[in-house]
Amino acid sequence: MNDLPNLLHKRATIALMGARRQDDSRMREALRAAQLYYLQDLTMDAIGDELNVSRSSVSRLLDMARTLGIVDIQINSPEDGPRRIEGEISNRFSVSAHLVPVPEGTTPVDRLERVAVSAARMLSKFFSSSMTMGIAWGSTISAVSRHLPSRITANSQIVQLNGAGNDQTSGVDYSGEILRRFGEAFSAQIQHFPAPAFFDNPKAKSFLWEERSTQRILDLQKRSDVALFGLGSTDAEVPSQVYAGGYLSAPEIAALRDEGIVGDVATVFYRADGTWEDIDANKRSSGPGLDVIRAIPRRVCVVSGPKRLEALRGALAAGVITDIIFDESTARALLGTAQKTT
Repeated sequence: MNDLPNLLHKRATIALMGARRQDDSRMREALRAAQLYYLQDLTMDAIGDELNVSRSSVSRLLDMARTLGIVDIQINSPEDGPRRIEGEISNRFSVSAHLVPVPEGTTPVDRLERVAVSAARMLSKFFSSSMTMGIAWGSTISAVSRHLPSRITANSQIVQLNGAGNDQTSGVDYSGEILRRFGEAFSAQIQHFPAPAFFDNPKAKSFLWEERSTQRILDLQKRSDVALFGLGSTDAEVPSQVYAGGYLSAPEIAALRDEGIVGDVATVFYRADGTWEDIDANKRSSGPGLDVIRAIPRRVCVVSGPKRLEALRGALAAGVITDIIFDESTARALLGTAQKTT
């Protein structure tokens, strides 16, 4: 009989632990639903399909997310997994990491779009009135530009970081459309950079750099408060514009590989160890040197897909990143950890 209180206590403890596990699981589902709904613009039907629950269950999960305070202008994740990965990356590489949940098996194009949607939503944290943002055109930043929410700013500017012309096109339509979207989204003044992406002769570049109109843009680039860029890579799942858009010939791309180039930021190439200054192609590039980018207070890099991992590691070695926005698979690959199964 004396054992009865202990037995009842044990049963009560087991029941309580089971309830807590159920509550924790429900909280994780509420978090996931909120991320998909508020950051990635998925419909409740699409969320229901992804979580394998009904539409009404999704609605209740979103209500729960709001009640618990998970949703409040931005999503505050109480989940340990992503927070732990972000913390490990921050500690190891001295950057701020922002993970975007993307299911395994998502196509490269859909992965890019989901990362781009989240990156577009996060930009308002980094850019506001009386600031200048430098934009490096490319396939990733083009995707981000398509999902920008409107935010009114005053006395702000968007400046192009690298020229976009080549021997087939002026590049104005492509780069100009990206800049226009950013300018309209933030009600900011646009500063174009009418130059080729790569000069045929470094001497031509030096002459153009002496022009006062060019120096004005170069000065704006240096005085930027924020730089936003993707990472060029020769073997990315979604081709980088600099490699797919006719900016480099096949022999030039092969020469870059032979030279140990792993990626580029704003058409400035670098090796796996982050070195870049002695690379011949950079002498012809219109992009700012990586020393100029490093001097910008906030450098936001958007990355999608593990195939850009080598480029990401090189950019981290070069010290050009302060904030990374990327999918969880790429983040885990950077840390060398495998995706957990559930």
